[in-house]
Amino acid sequence: MIFTETKLAGAFIIDLERRTDERGFFARSWCKDEFAAHGIYLPPQQASLSSNPAAGTLRGLHYQHAPHEESKLVRCTRGAIYDVIVDLREESRTFGQWVGVELTADNYRQLFVPPRFAHGFLTLAPHTDVAYQVSAMYAPGAEGGLRWNDPAIGIVWPALPKLISAKDQAHPDFQRVPQPLPID
Repeated sequence: MIFTETKLAGAFIIDLERRTDERGFFARSWCKDEFAAHGIYLPPQQASLSSNPAAGTLRGLHYQHAPHEESKLVRCTRGAIYDVIVDLREESRTFGQWVGVELTADNYRQLFVPPRFAHGFLTLAPHTDVAYQVSAMYAPGAEGGLRWNDPAIGIVWPALPKLISAKDQAHPDFQRVPQPLPID
């Protein structure tokens, strides 16, 4: 695997190192030792799948409050997404900054999302599926979110969303996050 750290410390784009022959290719998409060598500890506790029939579907920006923070390994298994993360670590030099990356079924790229980051995506193609490995069990009472188009964050989406849930539309602005995320 090829690990490329983003401008947000601890967040990585992970590309596969393909071993190709006449049959196609083979590649590892997860290895405990290789991830640990990059400071990534993702003991999967849960795996999830998001299926999105329409292009222009926006999901997010979601996170979990302490003590239920979660890291995620995200991959688009069908279609294409613009995947976005926002650093919510108050002690971080990149606090409040965001990174976006295109994940597609064709590029096999993954995004590692550290704990205490908000995460969301916009589907770029119809019939898009997104698979997650998650480090913590989902805790409904600990869920939080940020508004996808908050000017304080300034995410530049590749297109305007066409479909957003009422819950995601109601997320607060960045300055009004209901509770601070504690430092571990």
